[in-house]
Amino acid sequence: MAIIEVKKLSKNFKVKLKEKGFKGSIKSIFKPKHKIVKAVKNISFNVEKGEIVAFIGPNGAGKSTTIKMLTSILFPDKGSIKVLGLNPMQDRKKLAYEIGTVFGQKEQLWTHLTPYDNFKFFGAIYDIPDAAVERKIEELKVLFELDDFINTPVRNLSLGQRIRCEIVASLIHNPKILFLDEPTIGLDPVVKENIRSLIKRMNKEYKTTIFLTSHDVGDIEKLCKRVIIINNGQIVLDDSMENLKYHYLNKKIVEAKMKEKINLDDEDGITILKDKGYNLKIEVDTTKRSVADAIKLLNPDNIIDINISNIPLEDIISNIYKNKD
Repeated sequence: MAIIEVKKLSKNFKVKLKEKGFKGSIKSIFKPKHKIVKAVKNISFNVEKGEIVAFIGPNGAGKSTTIKMLTSILFPDKGSIKVLGLNPMQDRKKLAYEIGTVFGQKEQLWTHLTPYDNFKFFGAIYDIPDAAVERKIEELKVLFELDDFINTPVRNLSLGQRIRCEIVASLIHNPKILFLDEPTIGLDPVVKENIRSLIKRMNKEYKTTIFLTSHDVGDIEKLCKRVIIINNGQIVLDDSMENLKYHYLNKKIVEAKMKEKINLDDEDGITILKDKGYNLKIEVDTTKRSVADAIKLLNPDNIIDINISNIPLEDIISNIYKNKD
């Protein structure tokens, strides 16, 4: 059953142009010129109940504009939206009681209050009886392991602790859909894994539908079974994570600092990206060679330091977009 239905959605913005020079600046005050920016162009997609969907794209692709329309912050110019059967334009208040939002770069918690006090505050906003709020806080406190800091002012929490509390605050009113925007941004690898694990548990235990945006390939790869990619306001890919992995996430970047210089040439599955004597950067096509094979070629005894990473998401999106063209 579709819990989000988007049909032929479009949104334009009128942007004021700045003219060069002093005279141009004066003229632009009294006779401003504008241009129309097409942020979202005729997009359509559905999200089923209980899905964890990645909605991704480069900066300026139209992600945030789309999410703001889904959550009734912005109204579309054309097209239709149904979220839980509600029209965000007409049923804004009703919708607010059914969805939750977490923005990794924007705090919704009062920093001078403790997490517990924040949760009580959010419970009051959503008109939840005190006894029900207390039960929900206790339940989420256990699930998200907040015991050690639930009574510590938010301003004194680590970033990872704050993100956990942000997610809990968004769940106090039992939303059916949770919109997560960069939930692991700025977190170290261990904390990222903890947050991802909690998101998966939340989806499994509460059947919450997750609509995720992230620039972190790890978030998408480990959380989502479906990926929607938007670029220049248009959907360029709507496919399973399995297919995306096979076609686009099969390359790894290996950067190594060596004790001694080595001579390495391109060969099947391995491409030299940078060779500066003691520093090597290679691309490994894991459909042809394993990362372990690549490390053997470098000689583990000769490696001082090594870093293995995914192809940047922006590069993946760019390649998909070029292929679509």
